[in-house]
This record gives sequence, structure tokens and C-alpha cells, in this order.
Amino acid sequence: MVFYFTSNTVQPAAFIYVGKDKVENEELIKYGLDEDFHVDKLSSAHVYLRMNEGDRWDAIPAALLDDCAQLTKANSIEGNKKDNQTVIYTPWSNLKKDGSMAVGQVSFKDPKQVKKILVSQRENAMVNRLNRTKVEKFPDLRQEKETRLKEVRRRDQAAQMERRKEEAKVARERKEKAWQRDHAYEDLLNEESIAQSSNQDRPDDFLDDFM
Repeated sequence: MVFYFTSNTVQPAAFIYVGKDKVENEELIKYGLDEDFHVDKLSSAHVYLRMNEGDRWDAIPAALLDDCAQLTKANSIEGNKKDNQTVIYTPWSNLKKDGSMAVGQVSFKDPKQVKKILVSQRENAMVNRLNRTKVEKFPDLRQEKETRLKEVRRRDQAAQMERRKEEAKVARERKEKAWQRDHAYEDLLNEESIAQSSNQDRPDDFLDDFM
């Protein structure tokens, strides 16, 4: 089971989801998406943020970060009872998991891609606001990831095709300009030849008509 929350601190609204326990966390870790945002530090709490396209994990609005951090604290048996807790967050793609780790446990590939936020205390108003949007689902995480990746590939292919069309258009225009530049002198010579030929073909007394 996965719990889904909606944060209206940003527009369009952001979607946050949390594994029910460390077993569910394992599935979220396995089938995460690159735009997912991982918040983790306290006991078994794992919170993910589905970022909107174009958003950067290291430029998340402060209010949205606070929502993620508060959910992390509220969904931690140990952390929910303590003040001044540090929550760390990183992109899903930076999570590292191997067979030696316990269920739900992760480390990080690049420590430089890990940020911290201090949660001084539980903010009941924030947690209650988020809980009112809470929805329980039993998603097929593997299928969701495959569908998402397929859509990303489709968009990438369409964008690549559009780039190739634009590049071909630019290449044609350059070729046409180069041809015009290379043949401009020839056209000028042809015009001069025509003018000279016209003068040579005129009779000697052609000026008499103007006398």
C-alpha cells in the first residue's frame, strides 16, 4: 500500500507519496523514477515527491520542502516524537542499494547530491492539511515505471525527429545561399555578355533615328 498526498503550496499542485512500511519502501526504491524526490533520514520513513516536468530537485520551493520534511517526520515512529531532526533528500537516481543492506535501507552514489533540511518540530497544521488529501492506493509500481519510461522515450524520439527536420531545413538554406553566392559572378558576366552582344548587333546608323 502506498499513501498519496497533495501539496497545494505550489501550482500546479505537487504529489507526494509514502510507503506504508519498510517493505513498501523497498518497492518504491526499486521502481522509482528519475523525477522522484527522495526524503529519508528517520527510522523507516521514505517520502517521495513527484516533480513536475522541468523542475529541478535542487530548486524545490521552500514551502514544498517543508511539506515533504513534515511528512517524513510524521511517518517516523522515532522521529515523530523528537524535535530538531535532520531530514536529507536526494534524487531517486542517486539512491544506492545492494544485497548487503537491510530491507528499506539505502545509501547514496554521490554524497554531493544530498541536501539537508532541519525540522525543528512537528507542525500539526501542515500535517493535518496534508492528511486531508491522503489517498490509499495499491499501485503496480513496475507497470507505472514502464509506462512512464515509454512515454519519455516517445517524447524524446519526437523531439529528435523535430530537431533533424530543423537541421535539414537549415542545411538546405545554407546550400541555397552558397549556390547563389558561387553563381552570382557568373550571372553578372552573362548580363554583361548580353549587353555587349546587343550593342554589337546594332547597325552603324542606329543613332540616326535620334538625330
